Amino acid sequence: MKPRSKLLSATRESPLPYRAPRLDAEDREALNDLYARGTPENTRRAYERDLIYLSAWKKMRFADEPALAWPESEDVALRFILDHSRDLSNDARKAGEVARALIAIGLRKSLACPAPSTLDRRIASWRAFHRMRNLASPFEAPLVRQARAKARKAAARPPAPKSAHPITRDLLLQLAEAAGPGLRGIRDRAILLLGWASGGRRRSEIVSLNRRDIDLETFDATGVVWIQLPGTKTTDAGSTPKLVLKGRAARALVAWIDAAEIEKGPLFRRITRTGALGQKRLSDASVNQIVKRLLETAGIDRDFASPHGLRSGFLTQAALAGTPLPAAMRLSLHRSPAQAQKYYDDVDVAENPASELLD
Repeated sequence: MKPRSKLLSATRESPLPYRAPRLDAEDREALNDLYARGTPENTRRAYERDLIYLSAWKKMRFADEPALAWPESEDVALRFILDHSRDLSNDARKAGEVARALIAIGLRKSLACPAPSTLDRRIASWRAFHRMRNLASPFEAPLVRQARAKARKAAARPPAPKSAHPITRDLLLQLAEAAGPGLRGIRDRAILLLGWASGGRRRSEIVSLNRRDIDLETFDATGVVWIQLPGTKTTDAGSTPKLVLKGRAARALVAWIDAAEIEKGPLFRRITRTGALGQKRLSDASVNQIVKRLLETAGIDRDFASPHGLRSGFLTQAALAGTPLPAAMRLSLHRSPAQAQKYYDDVDVAENPASELLD
């Protein structure tokens, strides 16, 4: 089995051919470019990850068949649903063997039944690949649709929160203190405070930042840092408004840039065990590890919160402070007011005087 890096390379060598009838080579290239420019960067990255996973699973599961067929067969689609709709911990057959191999190369987390949302996302990507090629998807076949619906129903469970608890201001400052001194501590503190104070940034948004995205021109005079996100889940690169960073969050970021002497390239980088600064960009998984480690250092259960707690905590704190929702959303960049409103609603319920009638 190819390691993940070679799978990625193989995928890039054979980009998705957007096949349309009666188009010459120049028109097909223009269509490819249109798809690339019209698809948000995060979505393209998700497509790439899913394509790598699907290719690896198919090659392992059906060794005598092509990695992926276009169009794919209904039998393969059904097998994919069955293999991803149950716990494989005690499965000694082919499905369990393939799952263990996927774990070994870092493409699968565990043998537990994947969340229905994970299965839905990968199927959605597979369907999108067929649409890009102007082909019918096997997931539209009645039997496959029925199997997918049954799998979703069998795995029905209330959606787990992305973070068990929001990281509100007091907890944020506690974690920032737990980061401690040294280059690693300076970096981790900057990640936390930037991620929270700039509107509750997602992990992928934090680690995607480059030095050129940080404007320090007015910092000495005003104490303000401006951030230009390369792109977000809800905005495309180039259309994301600039975000402002002030106070201790701005000072923490500048302290990191000065201490690490970062002049170009990735903003947040790996640090070796010996404390030396690396050149490689931090992964979003690293942000999760940082939050978990700081929770433990602060004497808090590591499962108390996750990096998404920075996002939910920012909005929760904004609600507690009486910040108008539109003002908070200008920083959080929520596309839907309904999504952001739920954090305000939770605060409204907790602060409702009617909840204290017995006292």
